[in-house]
Amino acid sequence: MAVQISLQINGRTVEAEVQPNLLLVDFLRQEQRLTGTHVGCDTAQCGACTIHLDGRAVKSCAILTVQADGARITTIEGLASGAELHPMQRAFHRHHGLQCGFCTPGMVMAGVSIAENHGTPDPAVIRAELEGNLCRCTGYHNIVKAIAAGAREMAGRS
Repeated sequence: MAVQISLQINGRTVEAEVQPNLLLVDFLRQEQRLTGTHVGCDTAQCGACTIHLDGRAVKSCAILTVQADGARITTIEGLASGAELHPMQRAFHRHHGLQCGFCTPGMVMAGVSIAENHGTPDPAVIRAELEGNLCRCTGYHNIVKAIAAGAREMAGRS
């Protein structure tokens, strides 16, 4: 039995009929074609599917789409303003905060949330906050540098 939902995704109102057991990550990727939200583990362990739900970073593989009814969602595709990258996206580019890129969208979304919650945190806070986001390519050094730089830029400090 399908359920009617209405939500905001990247500033756009979306109304859809979904099955009650449809995961939000699958709705975003398959129904909305927002493939920047990655499926890595399907068990909320890796963070590749991190999005912002009503301003809070969450793992979209652990949420049913029907639970997001009425919510405001931002995906990696919604961070940039046209061709202008978000400060966190610029910082990941400048500080080489990626390797293969698979975890990068989730890391960027987590980084934005870290900056919003902690201002300009020190590396220890960033590392602690990234605990649920896995990168299998790096030692996190450049990811932490990128998040720190992005947080400074978001706060208006270069």
